Amino acid sequence: MPFFNQDLFVIAELSGNHNQDFDLAMQMVEAAAQAGAHAIKLQTYTAQTMTLDLRQGEFVIQEQDSLWAGESLFDLYGKASTPWEWHKALFDRANELGMLAFSSPFDSTAVDFLESLNVPCYKIASFENTDIPLLKKVAATGKPVILSTGMASLAEIDEAVTCLRAHGAGEIALLKCTSTYPAAPTDTNLLTIPHMQQAFACQVGLSDHTQGIGAALASVALGARIIEKHFVLDRSQGGVDAEFSLEPNELAMLVAESQRALDALGQVTYGGTAKEEAAKRYRRSIYVAKPIKQGETLNEENVRIVRPGLGLAPKHWQQVLGRVAAQDLVPGTPLDWPLLV
Repeated sequence: MPFFNQDLFVIAELSGNHNQDFDLAMQMVEAAAQAGAHAIKLQTYTAQTMTLDLRQGEFVIQEQDSLWAGESLFDLYGKASTPWEWHKALFDRANELGMLAFSSPFDSTAVDFLESLNVPCYKIASFENTDIPLLKKVAATGKPVILSTGMASLAEIDEAVTCLRAHGAGEIALLKCTSTYPAAPTDTNLLTIPHMQQAFACQVGLSDHTQGIGAALASVALGARIIEKHFVLDRSQGGVDAEFSLEPNELAMLVAESQRALDALGQVTYGGTAKEEAAKRYRRSIYVAKPIKQGETLNEENVRIVRPGLGLAPKHWQQVLGRVAAQDLVPGTPLDWPLLV
């Protein structure tokens, strides 16, 4: 059976919203399971594997509209990282609760570590989708790979997918992603999803940084079967990604409504379903509205178009008017051709 099938796959991304509190991280795993998530995902890095310990120039976040404006990259990654010694316990608990558990590695040492935990698949973050050495390392495991495509051009996605396939990766899934935090719906461009699916012949989904669940639900209608959302127990308590993360009740709503959206897609159908057949009797049709004597002419006073639909169809109205009753007719009689002359 394919790893990425046509079933819905909702991933709760813990990111750094645990605030480096192990008990909180464990509560997040349990809450994600209760909300119906199919998987939890971590991020496997340290500040040292991500950047240099510098607090100047380009090593400080300059964008004033950023959630992390003024912070050094080293300090931000330090407080957002998930301690590696937590991974096994969090993965084990997720598995006990019926969820898959995996992570995004950010360098080769993280891949080696995750391999020691026998993760079922890998996620490549958007900012790493051009890191060809990392892609080769992940592909060499032979495991399925989910690749976020934030910022990547079509050519860069092609290069990444070609690299993964050439170096032994299992199935590949591509997630449409907008790498702003939070992302505006107007920048999300979900129509890319079906194009990406056709271009690369693989499963597709959405790594969603917008607020709320609207974009994710819309993505399902466009072919997304994998939805990744950042998760937090309580936005008001903070967390590095809290502003664009879902709380447990919202995650539960996402899971339920995404499945409802998927179920509703169905197939191209006209003429109603089998379950609608009985409802057709409540369409309108032509009925006798007042007593009509044999030989009397039918007119707009003694016949009417009403519900239910057991008489002649309304399209015959002009053919009926002016016809003569073949027998006495009582109100409530569904009109039919043998009753007329």
